[in-house]
Amino acid sequence: MTKRYKLDYESPIGIVEIVGSAEGIRSIMFSAQDKIVHVKQVDTPQVLVDCMEQLHEYFQGERFSFAIPYNFEGTDFQKAVWHALTTIAYAETGTYKQIAIAIGKDKAVRAVGSANGKNQLSIVIPCHRIIGSNGTLTGYEGGLWRKEWLLQHEKANFSHELK
Repeated sequence: MTKRYKLDYESPIGIVEIVGSAEGIRSIMFSAQDKIVHVKQVDTPQVLVDCMEQLHEYFQGERFSFAIPYNFEGTDFQKAVWHALTTIAYAETGTYKQIAIAIGKDKAVRAVGSANGKNQLSIVIPCHRIIGSNGTLTGYEGGLWRKEWLLQHEKANFSHELK
């Protein structure tokens, strides 16, 4: 069994716990912790350190896409949904219906929503970019206030990048 490591990153909207191995990242989730618990150790794999650095660049408004190896853990349907999420550009939004159509499962809107909610790679697999068909914010594991913050952050930095 592959050894898993943890590393915490203190983002502007809370502690993010990164879990992975030397081969790739398995989870990037907001934590209920109010302080950093998992710090870089001598044996922390470089992929976790790279992930933390890329998250920092993202939160600084300097990174618009991620280049880290990660491992999806889910069903084929969930993996298809998560892969489709990566096609939603920085500072853009999509809907569950659009994702269902993109994966060839037009009628599976609720199943897409369920798969979206099981995404374990927050921010990197941008489930926060999914909104309701009527334009409202819908559920987000990290809390709707974080989802709103992330969307505002991307819009502000994207428009700044265009200048």
